[in-house]
Amino acid sequence: MQRRAPLWAKAVVVLGTLLMLGSVGGLVGSRWLIGTATGAVVQQNLLGTGKKTPAQGGTDLKGPIDVLLLGVDARKRWAVDDLRADTIIVLHIPAAHDRAYLMSIPRDTEVRVPAFGRSGYPGGTAKATEAFFHGAQHGGGWAGGAQLLAQTLKYATGVSFDGAAIIDFGGFRGVIEALGGVRMCVDQRVRSRHMVYVDGRPTWLADARRSGKPTRPVWHEKGCKQMAGWEALDYARQRYGLTNGDYDRQRHQQQLIKAMVRTAGTAGVLTNPVRVNRLIKAAGKAFVLDTGGVPIADFVFTLKRITSGDMVMLRTNNGTFNGNSRGREVFSTRTKEMFAAVRQDRMGEFVRRHPAVVAR
Repeated sequence: MQRRAPLWAKAVVVLGTLLMLGSVGGLVGSRWLIGTATGAVVQQNLLGTGKKTPAQGGTDLKGPIDVLLLGVDARKRWAVDDLRADTIIVLHIPAAHDRAYLMSIPRDTEVRVPAFGRSGYPGGTAKATEAFFHGAQHGGGWAGGAQLLAQTLKYATGVSFDGAAIIDFGGFRGVIEALGGVRMCVDQRVRSRHMVYVDGRPTWLADARRSGKPTRPVWHEKGCKQMAGWEALDYARQRYGLTNGDYDRQRHQQQLIKAMVRTAGTAGVLTNPVRVNRLIKAAGKAFVLDTGGVPIADFVFTLKRITSGDMVMLRTNNGTFNGNSRGREVFSTRTKEMFAAVRQDRMGEFVRRHPAVVAR
């Protein structure tokens, strides 16, 4: 009987391990292959004090595993310290290592951001996306931004992390292209706020304006289709014009992650040495990774039982805006209960009691 390929192998570029491991025949990776993949990735301390302590099992992968995934738009014309975290996802693996729960944090959630000496930030109230910006100032860089955001989320949710990954959207597009594109289903017609067509080619809006040439809007039409890298990423980044704004965007980003997992597992990517090499190179340009001091190979083999079918996409705030008395986005009571379930490693029970949190 053939073993199913592990989620961590199929979702290498999404979840940050960058390891080209087995397909239908089970694990076909080796220490050499793991070393090759790891060597292509920048590794930094992205967690700071947001990392799990030894008492919390921070160096023991036998228990639950929590990973912070951040997406940034790092185009060359933007300074390193002028970035915000456009995508914030908490990945929870229960101690049984038989599921992968993904929870998107609304970027505009009001949070208390602690003081951060590395960037000189004195602390205050801000949006979750801005915590990354404040940590990146004055030489803090991506690592500082991630550390401050990890600490902020630790205060807001009580969750500490085993690892983290920063995903550059530009590099992410290259990863999707290395996969040969992905199949996505568009549920709402939406116009792109980031790209237009110039001479029939998709072009960043700012670049199109500088060209002075006529433009044509990019519309994502309802229906299922095979999407190229630029198209899938652009669709997953739209929030304006959608019924539930950023919440629909979160769902589409989770959909893209699952589409990439499915594609890598069914397209023969991981059994084709040429495509594996291409994927490694593309992924190496897309990530900054922190495994909390645990060897990446240990992460891989610890999670080898998890498959793409074991991914559970969850909605915060029931997928709609939840405001406080000042009209600012905050976590709902149910969302706070969800993060409590993460801390207590009782997500399976929580989802059974509250099936509406699952994104359909």
